[in-house]
Amino acid sequence: MPETIDLDHVALGTPDARDALRFLVGELGGLVLMGGHNVGFRPMQVRLGDEREGMTIELLEPFEPERNDFLARFLARHGEGPHHLTFKVPDLAVMLGRVEAAGYHPVNVNLSDPTWKEAFLHPREAHGTVVQLAEAHEDLPDLPRFVEHVRANGPHANPQWWPDLPPAGTRAARLRRVVLAVPSVAAASGLFVTLLEGRTADTGEGWTELVWPTGARLRLEERPHDAPHVDRLEGDVLGDDVDATVAGARLVLRSR
Repeated sequence: MPETIDLDHVALGTPDARDALRFLVGELGGLVLMGGHNVGFRPMQVRLGDEREGMTIELLEPFEPERNDFLARFLARHGEGPHHLTFKVPDLAVMLGRVEAAGYHPVNVNLSDPTWKEAFLHPREAHGTVVQLAEAHEDLPDLPRFVEHVRANGPHANPQWWPDLPPAGTRAARLRRVVLAVPSVAAASGLFVTLLEGRTADTGEGWTELVWPTGARLRLEERPHDAPHVDRLEGDVLGDDVDATVAGARLVLRSR
């Protein structure tokens, strides 16, 4: 469990994760960390980077939607693409008190599982993306040791629903940031800075970049005339630049 709030991953919804997997792993050298079955969906997490630098992408594929059709409805309405940002928090009950006191309205609050408690903020309140707030007490090591363990032993699979992976590509991509287009950087900062404790890493005309303890970053770009949305994922890569669509999300990687 983190001692402070941290941006854990960005999740992408897709009807079929196979193409995204082949690209993220086979081309960009991503490392599959974990995955399994859940109620209405099956997730898997791919690390673009290493234990020191990078971010994690979670791919979400529908599974037994008759039990919970939230992801199937999302895909039918919006098509594949960015679904949510997950922030790990030390104490969800305390966090919910802060969030509600600030005028937000968490939905789908579930505190019943002692190993994983969660709540969500709707995109109308979270500036164009679902925000998941999670308190996790999983029996997993911290990120550096977990990455090392996965490299030695394979992903934490419960079960492995995805096909066998291609050999990892050698381009060593690193995801650096999620870019969120918002009508007002000041308004979005009320959530991501004041409540979710993002630290300003860099700023410029019409944008601010925030960073969390593990190095994950969120850039807020001010676009007063656009509806708020996740605009792209950015990072760097060995070799030529990459500008591709992965599970409905634009991925832009600059050569280093």
